[in-house]
Amino acid sequence: MENLIFSEEIGKNKFLKFIFSFFVLLTIWWVAISIRDLRGDIENNIFTLIYPFFSLIGFIAGLHVSRKWGGFKSYLGGSILMFSFGLLAQFFGQAMYAYFIYIKGIDVPYPSVGDVGYFGSVIFYILGVILLAKVSGIKISFKSLNGKLQSILIPLVLLMISYIFFLKGHGFDFSDKLRIFLDFGYPLGQAVYVSIAILALLMCRNTLGGLMKNPITLVIVALIFQYFSDFTFLYQASIDTWFVGGINDFMYLMSYFLMTLSLVQLGSSFEKIKNG
Repeated sequence: MENLIFSEEIGKNKFLKFIFSFFVLLTIWWVAISIRDLRGDIENNIFTLIYPFFSLIGFIAGLHVSRKWGGFKSYLGGSILMFSFGLLAQFFGQAMYAYFIYIKGIDVPYPSVGDVGYFGSVIFYILGVILLAKVSGIKISFKSLNGKLQSILIPLVLLMISYIFFLKGHGFDFSDKLRIFLDFGYPLGQAVYVSIAILALLMCRNTLGGLMKNPITLVIVALIFQYFSDFTFLYQASIDTWFVGGINDFMYLMSYFLMTLSLVQLGSSFEKIKNG
């Protein structure tokens, strides 16, 4: 039933139609590039330069939705603003990486100024989920054993994945302190925001007649996808297998799409509440 309602929303909402169409077109394009294995081809480069604009579109959509919720005047409005700024920070990171790759000729510019944007998005997302948790009017705390297990176990699993596949055997080059900080800071910061987001879902699932459950669930899925996108980049960069237009770029596209969709869904929830 919920899927049917969501399909009806897509049919009525021109912006939803646009982001779905844009995502599908980019996905078909990426699949075509991958099948032909066009590493280093101009088509890879064009795709890599175009798809980050999805994060900019999400930022603009988030600003619009946040206004409906009162912006910083409300916890939910402030939360949506933080997620929106997170998307903007991602766009900045993408733009800086494009500069170093295409202007400076650096194949994998990590770490670089672009990581100010990428790591900045981690901070914005943490602030976003903290405000999201406050929507319920309850301070962040573990209210039940079930909540403890779900909000701690999943982030611990994510950290274990990071350790087993990437951080284990990590070469400690203390002359490059920034890289060490980012290598450990990315997975740790993302485990924090995933943990708080799950806790927020447990707290807010019945808020406003349950209308917030699905959008918040989508936010969590988007954040987890963001985690795996960053993890894949760190892993591929460490073993020199990352290249423009590869699977990692598609993962980032998916994470931007999911976050944008979740923000639009929060706006739709507002309209439902407004209309009774």
